Amino acid sequence: MKNISTILSIIALALIGVLFYFQFAKGGQQKTAAVKNDNNDAASKFSVAYFDIDSLQEHYEYFKDVSGDMKKKESAMNAELNDLTNKYQRTVRKWQERGNNITQAEMETAQREVGLQQQQIQQRKGELEQEMQKLQVDRMSELRKQVEEFLKDYNKDKKYAYILSYEPGFIIYYKDSAYNITGDLITGLNAQYKDKKK
Repeated sequence: MKNISTILSIIALALIGVLFYFQFAKGGQQKTAAVKNDNNDAASKFSVAYFDIDSLQEHYEYFKDVSGDMKKKESAMNAELNDLTNKYQRTVRKWQERGNNITQAEMETAQREVGLQQQQIQQRKGELEQEMQKLQVDRMSELRKQVEEFLKDYNKDKKYAYILSYEPGFIIYYKDSAYNITGDLITGLNAQYKDKKK
């Protein structure tokens, strides 16, 4: 779940870098741009908003549902792997109980059977982990898409030039809560999600 936070943080950092570049890269051209900006109302009201990733994850119903689904999937995966492991352990015990009373041919059969079960467990574990990873990526992509679509509609009046995600530890040293749109984002996304579930 931290993947979306990291991805959004990297995008926000890149956007901040671009802003700094345009602000400080060409000193001589800044004065000309400043004169032009006086005539352009939209450019002179440049502002950046942000939303809190932790709050979004805590209060957005879709995210809660996805987290619940992921936990169920993980529990089912663990149960399946436990069943395979228990079957493997029963096989090992069965052969161990025979002790020294087995022939060379039976010993070879036991080794093949145990080895095959070990391979099956490892293979199935890899498959389940890939399925889980794909599910996480798909769900986080869907979440990102929902946030982007909502913010595109939310910002139709062009009052914000950029809307960034924020999480504790991110490289923003100050944030003015007047530009925090987390509440609007959560309320709007929950309303849309509620409508989709009907």
